[in-house]
Amino acid sequence: MAIEVFNRYEKKYLIDKETCEWLTEKIMSYMNPDKYNRDGHLYNIANIYYDTPDDRLIRASIEKPVYKEKLRLRSYGVPELGDEVFLEIKKKYKGLVNKRRTRLKLFEAYDLIDRGIVPEDKPYINKQVLREIQYFLRRYNLVPKVYLTYDRGAFFDKEDDDFRVTFDTNICTRRDDVGLEKGNNGSPLIGNDLWLMEVKSSKAVPLWFTELLSEKKIYATSFSKYGTEYKKMLIKNSRDKGETICLNQFLQAGQKLQQYQPKGQLSA
Repeated sequence: MAIEVFNRYEKKYLIDKETCEWLTEKIMSYMNPDKYNRDGHLYNIANIYYDTPDDRLIRASIEKPVYKEKLRLRSYGVPELGDEVFLEIKKKYKGLVNKRRTRLKLFEAYDLIDRGIVPEDKPYINKQVLREIQYFLRRYNLVPKVYLTYDRGAFFDKEDDDFRVTFDTNICTRRDDVGLEKGNNGSPLIGNDLWLMEVKSSKAVPLWFTELLSEKKIYATSFSKYGTEYKKMLIKNSRDKGETICLNQFLQAGQKLQQYQPKGQLSA
């Protein structure tokens, strides 16, 4: 059974394709590929991020509070309504990420979130996590906001599978037809020559990996897929309306987005 509760620290790095290939080659001496990557192919992940009509959760998140939380629905590949997906609560407190999730059929997840219909007890449902999600849904009036998909390569430490490194590419988003079953098309979030590397562990990062980062001068960055999409949306909407951008709390982040822009996309 897939792990349904995670407690770990996560660090993110934006790297180019050449660096990604170099790192992938180097870590193979210490790590094994995820079972879905062992044939050399990436696997697809798709998400729906839920928020309040006024974007309360993401607005709070990008202010970098001590505590933040979000709800998302995740699938591996494009599912049908009867396929199993994961409904997840993700919380972060002082840098420690806690993720709790349960399996549901896709139609059951939609019924729960959109109509408040609680699924019947099934062996694949984590009852405790489901209760927590119900409480979360009572606290917030949530609607589907963003569909976000990407292709991933994942690796686990041979000695301690607590240490995990993932590489995401082809990150795309859309705000229309926000449904997991509707395909994985969307607009590029960042240039396809960039990869998002995430380092995940509840313990200290192994010395050998730290030395690799130091050798290539690879530094952690603050980057959120949903947060980046939201900032880009604000900037684009302001431009479309012919307004002067005066989003004070987002200006600095918007300016930083320039280095992440796909060619031909609107920049800050």
